[in-house]
Order: sequence, then C-alpha cells, then structure tokens
Amino acid sequence: MSADITLRKGLAIPLEGDANQTITLSKSTNIFTLYPDDFHGVVPKMIVKEGEPVSLGQPVFFSKKFPEIQFVSPVSGTLSKIIRGAKRRILAIEFESDGKDKSVQHNVAALDELSADEVKSHILLSGCWPFIKQRPYDIVANPNTTPKAIFISGFNTAPLAADVAFVLGNQQKDFQYGIHVLAKLAPKVHLSVAADDTSFLSSVNGVEIHRVKGIHPAGNVGVQIHHIDPVNAGETVWVVCPEDVASIGRFFSTGAFDPSRTVAVVGPVVHQPSYFKTRIGAAVSPLLEAAGVKAATQVRIINGDVLSGVATHADGSLGFYNNTLSVLAEGNRYRMFGWLPFVGSKIFSMSRTSLSWLLPKRKYALDTNMNGEERALVVTGEMEQVFPMDIYPMQLLKECMVQNIEKMEGLGIYEVAPEDFALVDYASTSKIEAQAIIREALDVMIKEVG
Repeated sequence: MSADITLRKGLAIPLEGDANQTITLSKSTNIFTLYPDDFHGVVPKMIVKEGEPVSLGQPVFFSKKFPEIQFVSPVSGTLSKIIRGAKRRILAIEFESDGKDKSVQHNVAALDELSADEVKSHILLSGCWPFIKQRPYDIVANPNTTPKAIFISGFNTAPLAADVAFVLGNQQKDFQYGIHVLAKLAPKVHLSVAADDTSFLSSVNGVEIHRVKGIHPAGNVGVQIHHIDPVNAGETVWVVCPEDVASIGRFFSTGAFDPSRTVAVVGPVVHQPSYFKTRIGAAVSPLLEAAGVKAATQVRIINGDVLSGVATHADGSLGFYNNTLSVLAEGNRYRMFGWLPFVGSKIFSMSRTSLSWLLPKRKYALDTNMNGEERALVVTGEMEQVFPMDIYPMQLLKECMVQNIEKMEGLGIYEVAPEDFALVDYASTSKIEAQAIIREALDVMIKEVG
C-alpha cells in the first residue's frame, strides 16, 4: 500500500527481547500506586485522607490549577499511604485493594444525545481526562480550550514497544466508540497507521487515516503532527494513546472507569517476554517474575520504552500511561580497548565503527552502558540524521539551554516533546541530555508564555 507520509530519517535499534504475542492475566499484589509525577505540571490537592475507604473510579485528588481535572483510584479498598518528599511534595499515593472492585457508577446518556460540553463534563467526572494530553507542552490537556484536532498514533516504532494492533485486539468496539466520543470534542480526529498495516485500525470510522512509512521515530505522535498539521503559536492539539481511546469508549458504554492495561514486558534479559493483562498502578514485581526476570540480577527496569521511559525498581509500580515495561542489564561491565573501532562483534552502532552495518538483521543484547560521559563536542549534522522534522535540533537545543524564548519559538519549540529527542540522546556524540533540556524549556514556555 502507498504511504501518505514517508520518513527517511531515524534509527531502528535492533534490540533483543520482543514480546511473544500471547496475553496472560497477571497475578498481582494488593498494592497499587499512582505517581503525580506522571502528570507533568499538575500540583495535586488531596480529596481522600490516609486510611479512608475508596471505590474504583472515586476521585482521590485534583489539579490545583484546574480543579475540574480529577484523578481517580484504580481499585476499591483503602488509600493506605501518601508518600511525601521535600516540602511535603506528594511523590506517590498507595492503595490497598480489597479485591472486590466496587466501582463508582455514572449515568451516561446515549452519545448521540450529548453535546460537546456534556461529553467533556462526563470525561472530567469519570477520571478519564488525564488520558488526554496537549501539544504544545506535552501536559494534561486544558479542558477550557478547544483543540484544532485530536491525534492518535496507531503504531509504535520505539525499540520493543508494545504492538498497538495486538493490544487492541479484543478492544476493537471500545476503540471505535472512543473515536466517536473524541469526535465530539474537536473538528478533526487523525489516526496514523503504519504504511503496511492490515489490522482493523486501517478501517476505523470517523477519523482521517494517514499511512506513515519509516523507522523510529515515525511512530511518535509529535512527528506525525508535524507532517500532518503542525502546531503554531496560539494553537492547540490533543493527543490520546490508542488503549486510552478504548478506555474512554468503555466508560461511555458502561458508565464506569476502567483502569485495565495490557503491558508488554520486554528486554534482552527477560526470559519469557510476553503481554500481561493488568491495571494502572500495578506492582511490577509479579510481572517481572512471570516474565522470568530473576530478582537478584542487576537490571534496569523502565516504565516505558528504553529511549524515553522512566526508571523504576523491582518494588515500584506501573506508570499511568505506559503499556511497556522494559528491562535491560545494568551497564557496569566494560570491554578492554572498547574505544577502538571494530572491537567486539556484539556491538551495535549507527556509524561504521562496529561490524553491525554488515549484519542488518542481527539483534543485540544492549545494556545501559553509555560508553562515556558528557563531552564538550558537537558533531554537525549528527542529530539531524535521526530527527525527521523540519526543525534544526542542535540550534533549538542551544536556545533552550540559554532560555532564549523568542528564538525557541522561531525554531519550533511548540511542536516538540521530550520523546521526539530520545534518539538524539542515544545518537549524539556529546551525550547531552536532550530530553531533559527540552522538558525544562517547555516548562519555561508554560511559565513565561502560558
């Protein structure tokens, strides 16, 4: 099939540990956790106190800036602990499940009878609103704005990322209904699929479908927005992950918040990489055990993909948004004369300083070793090789570092999110933390421009 968008820049990292396409119901502990840091920029105000009972879908805190945005419990039981850090900042909220899943039930009329404002009100009350994020700034969407469009990426090109079509295999009706719900909130809904996609996603109704051909980061929704309908100053678009679209559809069908997640546990050190049916905030230790990751091994556990995910630990929990749990070996072993080209046959490199370019189909058991520290060295044109947007990444990063707002605007800060610079982090000789720089710059824009 022909592609509507063809991207030639990027990098496919051939990492071992793809998940087998089987879904297992995950065993779980009775402790579930929400991390306010998952909702960047949200200052939580608690509604429920420690030790109080909660129902599944009951609001437990809201956003201080937008009180109508409520965040709900993923289980029924008790709010067992509020973990605080410096200046009493809330780091985590733990729930102890009673196993009954007693749910808050909402009265939702037929979708055809609801106006856009009524749909928005139901989403806010249900706890589904945090599923909707906005560009610019890559934050939870402002409910007081109307976007020019809503974007959904129906495929993920990140290393070992969960297969979207497979995850949605048993949720096709919910996904379609979620599309109809979102169509009430914006003039257009865009769905991007891979150019060779043959799944049900290619025949979804009520959306404008775009076929995208290319390697990572072709699956990033920010890259797709840039090539379909770029975000200019003063404009807003909303972004929703595919499984969250299905969750929104289920709420309007059943009247209850559904925190279920299909999570791919993947990575070179995972003995049985598989998909597991679980829920938001579930403990990761049962997932790791079921996938054959030994507790004693020195590994890096990542909520999300290996390029843009957030490190957690064996006693941690799943993040709110991610449906991939990546596990890599800690890079605490070094090879002799590792600085020499062509040393070792198990090294992957985007340049020809290893033999990997002669073995294009080989996969590699990469670890977290960065092979060096940050360097005062910038190779011209290197970042552009993996950045398929009509933006100068090196120049934008420089202006972000000095917080030059006017030049940041001119160089495209409104169009990018940290994940769009994940490959720059990986490929750049300078080893600068490009994602952190972009996140800090976006926070400056929120504060200074709004």
